[in-house]
Amino acid sequence: MSPMDRMLLSGDEAVALAAFDAGIALGRGYPGTPSTEILEAFSALGGNAQWSPNEKVAMEVGLGAAFGGGRVLITMKHVGLNVAADPLFTAAYTGVSGALVVVAADDPGMSSSQNEQDSRRYAVAAAVPMIEPSDSQESYDFFFAAVELSEKWHIPVILRMTTRICHSKTLVSRRGSNGKASAPRFDRDIKGRVMIPAYARPAHRRLRQKLAEIAQWAEGCGLNQRVVGEKSLGIIANGITVMHAMEAAPGASFLRLGTVHPLPMRLIRGFAQSVERCLVIEEGDPYLVESIRAAGIAVDGKAEMYRFGELSVERVTRIINRDESPEPVPPRGKPPQLCPGCPYRTVFEIFRKLDLIVAGDIGCYTLGVLPPFEAMDTCVCMGASLGVGLGLRHVLPENEARRVVSVIGDSTFVHSGISGLVEMIYNPPKTGHVLVILDNGTTAMTGQQEHPGTGRTLNHDPTGKVRLEDLARSLGVKNVHVIDPTPDPDAFEKLMKERLASNDLTVLIARRPCLLAAGKIKEYEKAAAEKCGGCRHAESCDSANAG
Repeated sequence: MSPMDRMLLSGDEAVALAAFDAGIALGRGYPGTPSTEILEAFSALGGNAQWSPNEKVAMEVGLGAAFGGGRVLITMKHVGLNVAADPLFTAAYTGVSGALVVVAADDPGMSSSQNEQDSRRYAVAAAVPMIEPSDSQESYDFFFAAVELSEKWHIPVILRMTTRICHSKTLVSRRGSNGKASAPRFDRDIKGRVMIPAYARPAHRRLRQKLAEIAQWAEGCGLNQRVVGEKSLGIIANGITVMHAMEAAPGASFLRLGTVHPLPMRLIRGFAQSVERCLVIEEGDPYLVESIRAAGIAVDGKAEMYRFGELSVERVTRIINRDESPEPVPPRGKPPQLCPGCPYRTVFEIFRKLDLIVAGDIGCYTLGVLPPFEAMDTCVCMGASLGVGLGLRHVLPENEARRVVSVIGDSTFVHSGISGLVEMIYNPPKTGHVLVILDNGTTAMTGQQEHPGTGRTLNHDPTGKVRLEDLARSLGVKNVHVIDPTPDPDAFEKLMKERLASNDLTVLIARRPCLLAAGKIKEYEKAAAEKCGGCRHAESCDSANAG
């Protein structure tokens, strides 16, 4: 990025620039569209950023750094917030000494996600403040506000974004820093950070007092803006819907909400009373309209049909006009497919040929559910393939149970598949089980990011490497096979038949680099070898693993 005062940035890039300018000491996260580019851009600017094995670990590492007084950024997509929820909820009780900003990127319309969950509900459930920008400039400015809010009230803050904000580009004016961060230091606070019941009860009361104070602050902060227009129509909106609504009804009065929890109810009440019709326009769940009505403020909301998918200027116009007629059917796009020559193709062709019951997972290989393969029967969440496959094995008749196989990618396995492998070993089905790990050496679905199984950091520098076959063996799996199915599909098919017929537990690692990443991987390994003194096996040598 250029250090120019004004630049054209996506929302993700704007957050990264703000994190750099705000003196963020540590950035952690797990790649997931639409949030992935934040940490990558932050790292490119010179920020301290790394991928964690999953969002829970990222949150815990970030919390530790914030306990030490550091300014911390954690990034994830909306479903990643589910994984991080356990530490997040208790972090609201413990509070932080520095600043902890959690960027949660929602995906209305499910451009690349398995659900449309609305992260605003998490702010209420976890009792943490949430702010939401409506363009790249606000993404930049609101990040600073999140840091200030976190440091003032010693509380984690969620910065919610959505796909359109993350990936759309608008002009951003750079403001510089928001004050030098305090030098990290650890101050012992046992009663504040060790959440046994005796300490957690008063911590909960302190948390609610903080939220009450933040609610008062929200009433007059600059994150919520009133735009005076015609009194006949007033629109309350947040996030990208602000832009859609202002284009659909340029003459209306507006209340642009930047603080979505806690809500500035006095400001909202005053705005609603100043207009003849007050309409709430929001993507996803009717979170705003329900909260505002619960406070006794009369507002209109959208019809249920507009709860699904992204909003647009056209859809907002229909909401304003109370149009509930059937919407035009969008043109059918070309369905995604596995890349030509993808090593997964051989695997799914054999799955289909053997008529297997396939418990699948999240990644490129999920596309194996589509024609011509149609070789995936379930896909729930990261790491679920093992548990789902084991559950099927436990209850199905033997002839069907022996057809069940779990399939997972290398990055997803490290993310949340390891605990499923432990379950497989601890509670093995009578018919055994077969786990196929598709190891293509990268996190391909989100843009070929590194993970602990590649032996490279976010910046592609050599580091410690988790060897999947060694891990499986160390946990007690006796039948561990590493095979490249592409050059010899018959050998892969024969091995699959043998292991499915056995009552033993099997981990079968189908290893072949992603075609799109293979060239880059060779470059990284060459650079590591040169750094390592010319060793041809730099990825496994001690000096490379030491980084």
